Amino acid sequence: MRNFIQPGDSLAVAIPYAGGVTAGQGVLVGALFGVAATDGMQNATVEAATQGVFDITKEPALAITAGARVFWDNTNRRITTTATGNFQVGIATTAALAADTMVRVWLNRVPPSGS
Repeated sequence: MRNFIQPGDSLAVAIPYAGGVTAGQGVLVGALFGVAATDGMQNATVEAATQGVFDITKEPALAITAGARVFWDNTNRRITTTATGNFQVGIATTAALAADTMVRVWLNRVPPSGS
């Protein structure tokens, strides 16, 4: 195909956060969510993985069951199970206890119901 550009499993994004990001942190740019491959300051361009399974910081004291839909809380820059006001990014592949700081997430961006 002449118009093929790339597979899309990672994309270059400009970091929108004032404090920048470190490698492994989630990044939401508009409707595009990924996991930063490298550290980057605000407005710097970094590669962000848009597909795969990653351990990502979760909301403190929140237990998450395996198979639960998970969302990105962009204000606090962490995974949550609260849909309202947050951006769906994938599914928890393993359970996370309330005491855990991370949850394993399969990035799959399932569209909302009715889409």
